[in-house]
Amino acid sequence: MRLPPTFAAVPERYHGVWARTLLETPEGRDTTTWVRWLQTSLWHADLRVAVDLDRRQPTGLAQQQGFWGITQITPARGKDAELCTWHRHQDFQPPRRTPDAGTMVFETPDRVIERGVHGNYLEVWERLPESLGRQIVLERLSANGQTNFERLLIAGDCFMHVRPRSALWPADLQDNDTLAEVIQRHPDQALALLDVDISFGRLAPNGAGTIERAILPALEGHPLDAKPEQVSASTAHIAHGRLAGPWRITEWRDQGAKSSY
Repeated sequence: MRLPPTFAAVPERYHGVWARTLLETPEGRDTTTWVRWLQTSLWHADLRVAVDLDRRQPTGLAQQQGFWGITQITPARGKDAELCTWHRHQDFQPPRRTPDAGTMVFETPDRVIERGVHGNYLEVWERLPESLGRQIVLERLSANGQTNFERLLIAGDCFMHVRPRSALWPADLQDNDTLAEVIQRHPDQALALLDVDISFGRLAPNGAGTIERAILPALEGHPLDAKPEQVSASTAHIAHGRLAGPWRITEWRDQGAKSSY
């Protein structure tokens, strides 16, 4: 794996899928929003779906959150903690003005407390045991052999598929706009701006995948072939379904085996 300049591999204690069990802000507590954060040696993917959203309407869909990119862990000055920064390469919501960063304290190997650096919040994360072991990150290859921003991340028996929108943000995008606000101003662009796939699912022992939660609710409960076969040190192939075709290997570690990048 070729790490970007100044980036080091994320410590293994962060690897896997983390479920958020608590969010505390000055406005109150949230224990019901469905949140999953998948973390590998470098990449992360995050999906957040509030249970009270009416996802039959564009305004409800637009209030979801999801993003993916590179994670950076550094010491936190003067604290018995680490600073975790999620550098978002793609985001369902419009770009943020402030970095996504929090100080992290592990209460146990499978429970970590995050406190906001640029916002007043506390989050409790608990790791899913079935997300340990295997770790794979793939980038889809186009017909001409070039990569794009579509990725498949696998941690243990869990996966996240991420595909960005092809539409560009409107020229009148303002600082700290939400997607819901953008769609209200540009209702004719709603379908294009909502056309993002961030899906979380689980792999059965035979490799068959099922989508549990997704930005696009019509995908939930449906199968997804997310079982890649390694072709070479740098490429993999998926045989069936909408992910079928060649993929470039960014990370590949089978359970019980050393990393192979």
